Amino acid sequence: MSAKDIVHKIVREALEKDEWIITHDPLFLRVSENIGMFLDLAANKVIIADKETFKIAVEVKSFVGLSAVIDFHLAIGQFLNYRLALEELEPDRILYLAIPNDIYQNFFQDIAFPELIRYT
Repeated sequence: MSAKDIVHKIVREALEKDEWIITHDPLFLRVSENIGMFLDLAANKVIIADKETFKIAVEVKSFVGLSAVIDFHLAIGQFLNYRLALEELEPDRILYLAIPNDIYQNFFQDIAFPELIRYT
């Protein structure tokens, strides 16, 4: 299991403040006999008006490395692996990538990356 990201606690508290119930911290996914993956958080939320329970998984990334491009590639690689694992093991759970707002505004909104993110 890898160390928690420096913004992990902030993301967890924000989810709880928005009435998500944290069900796993981390969520372990056994993808084969020899391979397991740890997603940072899993949560459920009951929407009474819809009478449905929504399930999410959240991978948290702070982008504090030396290169935002390298952090981006690592995050997208993990995201794709987790999405494939969830589709197989927990298809009703939606995967999100939690990143700091400044990274979203200054890096993810760059003209080159919206196209890439759209295909992820």
